[in-house]
Amino acid sequence: MRRSRAFIPTTKEVPADATLPSHQFLVRAGFINSQGAGLYNFLPLGKIVLEKIRTIVKEELDRAGCNEVQLSFVTPMSLWERSGRCETMGKEMLRIKDRHENSFVLSPTNEEAMVELVKNRVTSYKDLPINLYQINTKFRDEARPRYGLLRGREFLMKDGYSFHASEDDMIREFHLMQDTYKKIFTRLGLDFRVVEADSGAIGGSGSREFHVLADSGEDTLVVCQSCEYGANIETLYEDEQKIDELQEKSYEDLQTQSIEERCSCGAKLSFKKGIEVGHIFQLGTKYSEALDANFNDENGRAKPFEMATFGIGVSRLIAAVIEQNHDENGCIWTKSTTPYMVNILVSNIKDEAQVEAGEELYSKLVDSGVEVMIDDRKERFGFKMKDAELIGFVYTIIIGKELSNGLVEIYDRKTKVKTSVEVSDVFAKIMELI
Repeated sequence: MRRSRAFIPTTKEVPADATLPSHQFLVRAGFINSQGAGLYNFLPLGKIVLEKIRTIVKEELDRAGCNEVQLSFVTPMSLWERSGRCETMGKEMLRIKDRHENSFVLSPTNEEAMVELVKNRVTSYKDLPINLYQINTKFRDEARPRYGLLRGREFLMKDGYSFHASEDDMIREFHLMQDTYKKIFTRLGLDFRVVEADSGAIGGSGSREFHVLADSGEDTLVVCQSCEYGANIETLYEDEQKIDELQEKSYEDLQTQSIEERCSCGAKLSFKKGIEVGHIFQLGTKYSEALDANFNDENGRAKPFEMATFGIGVSRLIAAVIEQNHDENGCIWTKSTTPYMVNILVSNIKDEAQVEAGEELYSKLVDSGVEVMIDDRKERFGFKMKDAELIGFVYTIIIGKELSNGLVEIYDRKTKVKTSVEVSDVFAKIMELI
């Protein structure tokens, strides 16, 4: 992509309602813009990142044997009445009526709709287990939407639902999805923890949350310093006042708090802040019984499906990456999430030699399948460099005055290190780095 042709409206202005780095930088760098309270448009850079995350999620789920579907964003209110959740979801569920006065819901989640999809279509134990998922828009009418993509009203979510003939098989799938989620977040380049959690409005007897560790996270976690153990403090403590006090503390304040309890492995526990990006639940027969969804077992008897459900906040992950990876100058993308791996910065667009060197390298990288942008704008070097740091390209190749000596620079956004490289070697070097 040529920067002169790209729609990337960067700005120095910080949105008045943006308190977190991800909200500030994603707007300033031209990834997203606000359409209203808790509603965001994804601009070209934001759409690229969104699709990269979506692709990784899909690849790992398909590899684990899941089947992708896409359900209607609008679901009949009758489904929610039959499950009893039209009351428990409360005002977060946006209710609408069509011209015929039929009542519908903008889906905040899709347990009911997925059960209805499987009901009478999967009728025998021989057809089980089955795991269906979608990556689709959801809407929850948050009372206080804030923090940009971390707490919006409309968002892109992966929601999956598995159906089983026995509880044991459902628990097997639950653990398979836990391992699959770990693979997803590892591929995204994130530092995360799996923690014990409360099932909340979704219901069920067991659940796990996946948290990206970040100082600005909303949730307070207890994690082991030696093993993978982690828990949301809501599941560890019964004293609601103590829970509230800990949740309100900043990351810095939490570091001064000691924990008397020790992990089962004997190591010390410590407090961390986390951003919830995934949640998996063991549902049992809660929804299949409510919606009369049954299969015939090996003896021909009708039984309700054992179920589990699995969610990932796909659009929320964009913000989580930046909350964990940023500095005072802007975004620092991981290699698997960056909109462009390489940015070629032609320092002086009026210098024919610089332009020629930039164009030659650009063509080589494009032909090699590298995601590359060339900044061919007629702007000052300092302006272009600030933009490059704000956007957060993994590598920026600076073609400037040193070209007369046969040298260019490779700037590593994460380490901020500039390395001089022979112009004849820069293609090979950048291919080695990526």
